Amino acid sequence: MACGFGLQALAQPAAGQPWTVKDVIHQQSVGSAAFSPDARSVIWEKRSPSEEKDAFVTHLMLTRLDLRQGDGFREVALTRGDESSRNPVFSADGTEVYFLSSRNEGKTLWAMSLFGGEPYAVDSFSTSISGLHRLNDSTLVFAAEEGATRYEQELERIEDNTVVVEDTVHFKADRLFAYSLKSGRLTRLTANRFPLMEWAASRDGAWIVSSHVRSPHFGVDGKPEPEYVLWNVRTGSAVRILASGYQQASDFQFAPDNKGFYFQSVRSSDPEWQGAGISLLHYFDLAAMQPREVPLSWAWGVGSAGYQAYPGGVLVSLANGPTDRWAALRMQGAAWASVPLKAGSLDEHFGFVALSEDGKQAIVQHSTASQPVAYRICPLSDQGNDAVLGEGALLSKLNPHLDSKPKARSEVVRWTGALKDEITGILFYPHAYKPGRAYPLVVAIHGGPSAADKDEWQDSWAYYPNLLAQRGAFVLMPNYHGSSNHGQAFVESIKKRYYELEVPDIMAGIEYLAGKGLVTKDSLGVMGWSNGAILTTSLILQYPDLFKVAAPGAGDVNWISDYGTCEFGITFDQSYLGGAPWDDTKKKPYNEVYILKSPIFEIEKIRTPVLIHHGSEDRAVPRDQSWEYYRGLQQVGKAPVRFLWYPGEPHGLRKITHQTRKLTEELAWIDRYLFGKPDTVNEALQPGSPLTALLEQEAYPRQDGWYGVMENKVLIPEVAAVRKDSIAIGRFEVTNAQYQQWKTSHRYPADQGNYPAAGISLADARGYCAWLSAQTGRRYRLPSAAEARALHELAADAAAGENTMAYWAGYELTDYDVEAFRKAMAKVRTTLLKPAGQFGPAEAGEAKLYDLGGNVSEWFDDGAGGGQYGYSAWDYADPKAQTPVRRPEGVGFRVVCESK
Repeated sequence: MACGFGLQALAQPAAGQPWTVKDVIHQQSVGSAAFSPDARSVIWEKRSPSEEKDAFVTHLMLTRLDLRQGDGFREVALTRGDESSRNPVFSADGTEVYFLSSRNEGKTLWAMSLFGGEPYAVDSFSTSISGLHRLNDSTLVFAAEEGATRYEQELERIEDNTVVVEDTVHFKADRLFAYSLKSGRLTRLTANRFPLMEWAASRDGAWIVSSHVRSPHFGVDGKPEPEYVLWNVRTGSAVRILASGYQQASDFQFAPDNKGFYFQSVRSSDPEWQGAGISLLHYFDLAAMQPREVPLSWAWGVGSAGYQAYPGGVLVSLANGPTDRWAALRMQGAAWASVPLKAGSLDEHFGFVALSEDGKQAIVQHSTASQPVAYRICPLSDQGNDAVLGEGALLSKLNPHLDSKPKARSEVVRWTGALKDEITGILFYPHAYKPGRAYPLVVAIHGGPSAADKDEWQDSWAYYPNLLAQRGAFVLMPNYHGSSNHGQAFVESIKKRYYELEVPDIMAGIEYLAGKGLVTKDSLGVMGWSNGAILTTSLILQYPDLFKVAAPGAGDVNWISDYGTCEFGITFDQSYLGGAPWDDTKKKPYNEVYILKSPIFEIEKIRTPVLIHHGSEDRAVPRDQSWEYYRGLQQVGKAPVRFLWYPGEPHGLRKITHQTRKLTEELAWIDRYLFGKPDTVNEALQPGSPLTALLEQEAYPRQDGWYGVMENKVLIPEVAAVRKDSIAIGRFEVTNAQYQQWKTSHRYPADQGNYPAAGISLADARGYCAWLSAQTGRRYRLPSAAEARALHELAADAAAGENTMAYWAGYELTDYDVEAFRKAMAKVRTTLLKPAGQFGPAEAGEAKLYDLGGNVSEWFDDGAGGGQYGYSAWDYADPKAQTPVRRPEGVGFRVVCESK
């Protein structure tokens, strides 16, 4: 603001404030969501960080679509606290909601009335339950285990926690149960031999389709293939379906008319190894008991945003490289007619979260690489030959702390890759980018490899383009060969030639940006998680003198040990490396391939400083891969190396403290080796300690020991900007030494030049500001009434620990003691004031301000009689007082500068 700031400006980040690690990690998101039967309300999961739990917790929120509030809707928090509530389901009449919770180990079914009142336990069970769903008007369905077997009970009795890795005899299945809301009776719906992977129920409650994993280690060997079962709920019969020809059938959704269900499968050249490919869409006709492929008329298949069944057909995302196109496929008998799904400004940048029962409203997730995720309530309609998704309104305002942060400019870039075809990527520009200048570049490589970087919001604990752009770097996120969403030939191109295309693709992207004059090859960094870490290591090994810094997380360096210890080592290595380590072919022994592809056997070539991250419980990339990596670099001794091992973490970091540590360490590593900024943090100094505060104060300008700056041979107050391009406020109250520059008759003891000037009248405070303005050519004034209210909020919070009457009392004063204590204070012959800067600071936006809560109360100017805020050493800072009593001998002031 040019002329003032309000309480809101002090409480929230101001426009242009720099990004912090906390800004990235502490982002809220929406989990599952459901419309009420009448589509007038939405209940949804709000995922938020909890520092107490060191994790993200979910709470249930109710949004009333029939009640507007500002430019959004009325919103109510239904649950609170550090326990998570999840999986909300409306009752058939929409008056109650059923849900699950982390309380009681997830064994309790909860409910609450939407008319008010506390949540209550509907029933509790012997095991935890999941996947809550309303089967019909009076029945809920959920998944659960049957309880401990005799074998398990005996192991628990003797406290035997041995893990039997291969144990198909005791392979235990969870099953689906129906719970009657009328009688409380629990009925088993499925008698499956194998555990559930996924399931879905028809709207009329007549059918359930489910998939089941048939091996404790299906992810390891890819065999046997899952089992797919169709259950007739009304008759209790079951039939096995999709017995062959459907790789990784998943994402089951029943059509609203209950006549069939949709699902996706993968088409690949090596289905026996669950190889990467493209996604196809199918429809299973319940009348014919047969599946058929839904014709997409799109060679690259279903996009990463998936699909959504809706009345009369299906809405399908179509893989389009860094975006997804959308189409509406309307069912016409046994065929489908495809029409575009028009979505206005949301087009190609959204995905469905939920759909109302009538199909007329949708909750969608929308973002771009430069625009944080927003969740919107959007109207959905058929208009002639088109399906139309309106832009609607925000479901909720999430992450307001990001509103004021600068967002890196981003764009989709394209260049020619290793096979002379097109490679895409997302490029983020430095925040302070100026055309004609070359900047450092950080290449941030996605995992997978069958994943894709899309034109959508990216900032997270793993990748954080805005923190890097803030430091003055370009960030390139490349979709190298092997990435998904770019067609089958592209995603399968690296099979049996792992590394051989990806590294040239990335290097070509660097050359492309350097050729355009955007980046300098003298300042390159590279980072990535999982497969991104694997490619990071390959790049610094093949180009040991090119990259200044590397930060790989959870990546392989030894494919021989990976084969047997990765939870999907067989399927991954067979597909991408072409065989097992012991295979011997006429072309080449595969043990040679495994050695040639493993960086550990060439680790002596690496000269780039490497920061390694890994979770201790990671089985996707075996946890000891990073130990091998670290040990090799440490023993060779040609590159600085640091290794962070996160206890209890799987392949992705879950704890907020670990995510924070990862970002903090990584940024310090990049600052040191890419930007040449050595870490100056003294670990022995605790933030907020007396010595830290003293060092900070000593860094503020002084002249001959007096606070302030010299201008035109006059000592004037130092001011601190509330935020960039806004007003600035005196860091300290105007001191005796500063005030005497104007009023030469002002007298004070020789050693009290840094004490605040006290006993000042409003007229004199105004006079000083006018004189200061004339001396500097800038407008100085007293705080306005609005500014004073905001400053007093800070002063009231700080008063208990600063120089007020309570400080001199030495105990917790009450109003009863004030009058008597004031009489004792009157007997003091010396001043009760302290030197400026003894207490504080308080933060007003970006400005650190001292002594707001005590020492002297301060004048504000409302254009009339003025007034005071804060408290002095003679004042009782009574939080209950409507009008605090302030002593005239304790009145001073600080200045506001409107321009610098």
